[in-house]
Amino acid sequence: MGEKFTFDVATHGSTTALVYRARDPIGATLILAHGAGSAQTHPFMVDMAQRISKRGIDVVTFNFLYTERGRKMPDRNDLLETCWHAAIASVRARAGLPTERIFYGGKSMGGRIISNIAASTAGEGLAASGLVFLGYPLHPANKPEVRRDAHLPRVPFPMLFVQGSRDPLGDAAEIRKVVRRLPHAALHVVRGGDHSLELLARDGGAAKRAPALEGAADAIAAFVQKFGGTLA
Repeated sequence: MGEKFTFDVATHGSTTALVYRARDPIGATLILAHGAGSAQTHPFMVDMAQRISKRGIDVVTFNFLYTERGRKMPDRNDLLETCWHAAIASVRARAGLPTERIFYGGKSMGGRIISNIAASTAGEGLAASGLVFLGYPLHPANKPEVRRDAHLPRVPFPMLFVQGSRDPLGDAAEIRKVVRRLPHAALHVVRGGDHSLELLARDGGAAKRAPALEGAADAIAAFVQKFGGTLA
């Protein structure tokens, strides 16, 4: 697991973060936030952070305040956003992490919140090379009419969506339609993957999941290489 540090979230208290140092660093950092139902220590978060760091990218994960305090119910959106801002500031202030090429993203809710921040600021006060979404929650399960993508055209940064083909919160076909109307967005499909990129037995199950996640990490690394020139 990564190197641990703590940071303050305004006047709301402190939380923890983990740094996964890059192997053969390329001079880029990716901050990843966890999803609504799990902490940064969830096996999926740790696994993906390690896979990405092996591709030369320094990865930082962090806990939202509710998770840090052992609660299951997510904080209000404004507090989640405040925590994201604090995480970014703490990484930028931390020695030893490259911030000239910095990317933000997350699993499900964690990615959605940073996309909201990027859209609401329209890039003002938020410098980034791009955003990475691991299972973007396009809509609640079984409620495709409750959409969460109206703000995405206002995001001024390149975006990469890593989506399972059978994700109940927005399958690959649904995300592909969203990506087509965004100017600098790309989609990497995990064939047979659900919202956590898990595969059914008929699609190879656990035996094929590791290669699928390797492919996802490769796609993220290629995205970072492509858009990691200068901060937008």
